[in-house]
Order: sequence, then C-alpha cells, then structure tokens
Amino acid sequence: MRMFLGMILGALLLACGVYVYDSMQTSSVANGGVATTNRTIVNWDVAKADWDALRDRAHKDWVRISSK
Repeated sequence: MRMFLGMILGALLLACGVYVYDSMQTSSVANGGVATTNRTIVNWDVAKADWDALRDRAHKDWVRISSK
C-alpha cells in the first residue's frame, strides 16, 4: 500500500513540477517561430482536451452502469 501511495504522490509531484516549470517559460509564439529555447514541455491545451474527454466518458459510463 505504501508503494502505491508513493507512486501516486510521485506522479502528482512530477505533474505539478512540470506545470510550474512551464508556467515560468515564455511562449514560443510570443517570441517568434525560431524561439526554441523557451518552449514548454507539455501542450496544456491538448492535455486539457484529453482530460475533459476522459472525464465525460467516465461520467457517461457511470450513468449507463448506475441506470441498470
């Protein structure tokens, strides 16, 4: 149990660390097309869209399962 809690905590710390790092970087769009030094690690718009799709699908499946 302790190992799984550590794995979950580690994943959360990693995601938070990447978010903080990316929020401190300047957008490459604001600096022009050749600004590769300040690029973010994660495309947060795509990650949010994937998270929203996963959440909506889980909600629809929950409604379908609980209605039986």
